Amino acid sequence: MTYLGTQAEDLSSPSLPFRKICVVGAGSWGTALASVARSAGRETSIWGRDEATVEAINSRLENPKYLPGIPLPEGIRATTDIAEALDGAEAVLLVTPSRTLRDICLQMRPHLGKGVPIALCAKGIEAGTGCLLSEVASEILTDHQIGALSGPTFASETARGHLTAATIAFQFSYADRLDTASSPAARFAVSLGSDFFRPYISDDLVGVEVGGAIKNVIAIACGMMTGAGYAENTRAALIVRGMDEMKTLADVFGGRRETVTGLAGAGDLTLTCSSQTSRNMSLGVQLGRGIPREHCFDGKAVVVEGEVNSVSVMDLARRMKLEMPICECVYRILHQGADVKETFAEFWARPIEGERRGLSISIDRPVAAAVEITQ
Repeated sequence: MTYLGTQAEDLSSPSLPFRKICVVGAGSWGTALASVARSAGRETSIWGRDEATVEAINSRLENPKYLPGIPLPEGIRATTDIAEALDGAEAVLLVTPSRTLRDICLQMRPHLGKGVPIALCAKGIEAGTGCLLSEVASEILTDHQIGALSGPTFASETARGHLTAATIAFQFSYADRLDTASSPAARFAVSLGSDFFRPYISDDLVGVEVGGAIKNVIAIACGMMTGAGYAENTRAALIVRGMDEMKTLADVFGGRRETVTGLAGAGDLTLTCSSQTSRNMSLGVQLGRGIPREHCFDGKAVVVEGEVNSVSVMDLARRMKLEMPICECVYRILHQGADVKETFAEFWARPIEGERRGLSISIDRPVAAAVEITQ
């Protein structure tokens, strides 16, 4: 018998891989995950809206729109017909933006096989409802176990076969704990694991989701400070204090704070806050340099999840009466026209606090003006 959170013992039975995996969403991350599944020996289908992308995957083994120049393994079957993509699938990786999740779940529902588990690979909190994405999916797909796949995973690196680790999280039933190897999380792990892709298993779905939802907002903050000319000390401080905001929200939802220190929390946060390969970090850098939002990304309409999530995260924080000052700064700059330097100067001038929660300290500091940077 194996219990998560205790010393691991031998699995009670061999974990059975899924024969066929369907990836819903043919963007960069969806295509990379299809490559992971196929490289691991799974029969793999992928659904996408764009006919040109689907045709290129089928005929050229490439997604020229999202992963140009990266060859895909043979055998991935792409289609614009969601019923065709889901036909015979034993498991689903759902890789669509958080804002479209509800609609995609409704489209999938008539075509899913009985009891097919679904791992969500998008990150966020639904605007308006404050629901985690697993709650949204569970509301619609009532007969299916819903989990999440998350971690420090740039799509282009994963698709190229660079060594990558990720967390697969599902809530564990009593039966899952008696036979861990038969749980959806374990079966997804053995189905996707390969010589370059290493999955880890978690039973803290909430903690994994919260980490993914907030890390993009913190990455925008790090980008803003980098673009404004601040250096590595500042970024490191924002990463660690941002992680504390992730822990705060995880607590409220019933997640475990230690999950936030794992791959789906600290790992993903560190990666996203350290490279402009991340659209969130890149947006922040451009805004920090004074580029108006409408001119960022050369004026292209690029969806940035942290920009969307900053609204839902702050709406939820206010309703729950939580202090999340870094997320608040990002929200004010993105959606209320606040100045980058002035906003973060105010953040820096907040009362001195104890770093540990139990250490109840609050010491007033004078309000700082916008900090001048010396090179």
